[in-house]
Amino acid sequence: MASLLKSRSVIRFRGPDTVKFLQGLLTNDVRRFLEPVGEKTSALTTPNLSTVSASRLYAAMLTPQGRFLYDLFLYRPSRSGDKLDRTGSLPGSDSDEEFELFADVDAAVLDELLQCFKKYRLRSKVEIENLAKEFSCWQRFGGDISNRSSSTEEPDAAGVGWGGDVDHAGVSASKGDNLGWQWFKDPRLECLGFRGIFPSNTIPPLIESDKECDEQQYLLWRVEKGVAEGSTEIPKGNAIPLEYNLAGLNAISFDKGCYVGQESVARTHHCGVIRKRLVPLKFAYESGKGILSFRKIQFI
Repeated sequence: MASLLKSRSVIRFRGPDTVKFLQGLLTNDVRRFLEPVGEKTSALTTPNLSTVSASRLYAAMLTPQGRFLYDLFLYRPSRSGDKLDRTGSLPGSDSDEEFELFADVDAAVLDELLQCFKKYRLRSKVEIENLAKEFSCWQRFGGDISNRSSSTEEPDAAGVGWGGDVDHAGVSASKGDNLGWQWFKDPRLECLGFRGIFPSNTIPPLIESDKECDEQQYLLWRVEKGVAEGSTEIPKGNAIPLEYNLAGLNAISFDKGCYVGQESVARTHHCGVIRKRLVPLKFAYESGKGILSFRKIQFI
């Protein structure tokens, strides 16, 4: 199944200080976007996160007290340095190309989020743009989609030759156009399928006409997995990230260094006790007995 996520919007960070700016604000290690594909960037990893460089990341922004504010899915579009040059033998490079990252964010707090980032920007050389009208967020999910899907859908899948170990000819089959918009494995859990941003005037590739469904179906699928998303489901300004499993969902790096709210998160992770945690529950009513009994409790 595939759903257009109307609850999410798209913004863009662009400029030479993009990674430095986000590195000091977000819970994940944004520097991984700068590493050559396939190169290890850390000896320590979060539970489901590989040590290779990133094409997408899930991260959160916190208050100085370590409480949740916003969550973001960050995407790095294709760069000229990731592709073959005109000789077909060496990586190309374009020193004038401006570094940029796209972010999929909660539409309900879009204006507030933009104001918050601009407040922290100060003299950093980074532009923050609202692209909600130009781009839309989509999710492919259901069954064992991650196992059944071709490896060419995943940009950091194994390949040959230059181009960051990517078979660009194969990857092109899953792209929406020649700008490189494509599906990415959801960075949180494999069972959540694929996620991506695409131009609003197009239907993403690999979506069958009878498989497109309402966002409510994706919501139910995600709730069954015990995954909260956005500032509506994760109480803004009050929620402790570890209570909502953000560490297990690959949103937090514990070896990246300082960021806003880092001290509280690190102290809780290494020394504290998590007394509350979000978990999915399934209830079953036994007919004739008049009681509600627990049939299954699944912990993440």
